[in-house]
Amino acid sequence: MVITIKDLLNIPYDKAEEIITEFIKNKIEEANLKGAVIGLSGGVDSSVTLLLALKAVGPEKVTAMFMPDTRATPKRDMEDALWLVKKYGIKYYVIRIDDIVDSYSVMPFFNINYNIPTGNLRARIRMNILYYYANLHNYLVVGTGDRSEILIGYFTKFGDGGVDILPIGSLYKTQVRKMGEYLGLPERITSKPSSPALWPGHKAEEELGIKYETIDLVLYALFDKNIAQEKVPEYTGVDPSIVAKILEMHRRTRHKRQPPPTPSFPWVKEAIKEI
Repeated sequence: MVITIKDLLNIPYDKAEEIITEFIKNKIEEANLKGAVIGLSGGVDSSVTLLLALKAVGPEKVTAMFMPDTRATPKRDMEDALWLVKKYGIKYYVIRIDDIVDSYSVMPFFNINYNIPTGNLRARIRMNILYYYANLHNYLVVGTGDRSEILIGYFTKFGDGGVDILPIGSLYKTQVRKMGEYLGLPERITSKPSSPALWPGHKAEEELGIKYETIDLVLYALFDKNIAQEKVPEYTGVDPSIVAKILEMHRRTRHKRQPPPTPSFPWVKEAIKEI
C-alpha cells in the first residue's frame, strides 16, 4: 500500500466545517462568554479560522486583531488581512507592536537582532493583547494553530500557543489550505507560503527545512495510519532521515503540548487533581 498526499486531503470539508463551527459555538456558550477574538496574520490558518468563527457565531460576535511589527510583517500580509475583515464586515483593530517590542530594551540583555528570542517575544506580546481584549469583553481567545504545527511543536509556547481553543487543530496544514479553497478564500491566501513572520524574511519551510506536504504525509502515516517509523518510508516514499527528523521535532517539543510538570510526592496520588 502506498500513501500519498491525496489520501489525507480526501476528507469531507463540508462535514469538517460543520464540526468546527459547532465546536466554536459550543465552547463560547459553555464558558458563558459573549464572543471570540482572533489574531489575524493574513495567512491561511488565521484566515480560515476567522471565517469558521464567523459562520459559528456571526460577525457581530467576532473581533480580529492584526498586530504587525512593521520591521518583520510583510506588507502583503497586512493587505490580505485588511481585505478579509472589510469584505466580511468584521470588527478589527490594527495594533503596531513595534514600540512594545522596543520597550524591552530596558533589559540589558535585549537585542532585537536575536531572531528566535525576539521572534518569540513578538508572539507573546500578541498573546497578551488578545487576552487583554478578551478579559475586557468576556471573549474567548481563538487560536489559529493547525495540526501540523501542533504535532511538530512549531509554535511559541505561551505565545500563539497561549489560547483557549484551537478550532483547526485537527486539520493538517495542507488540509487547511483545501478548507480555505472550500470556504472561498482567494488563491493568493490559500497558496501563500507559511510564515510566522517573527523576524524579517521569516519563512516556515525555510526554517523547518522540509515542505509541509512532506511533513503532513509523514505525520499522517505515523499518527492517523499508525504505521511504524521504520515502515513509513516504504509507504510514503519519504527518505528515512526526513522521517526521523520529523519524528524528532515531535519528540523534542513534547513539553509544548503538556501542562507544566510538577514534582511527585510518594504520599500524594496526584500533585494536581480535578475535582
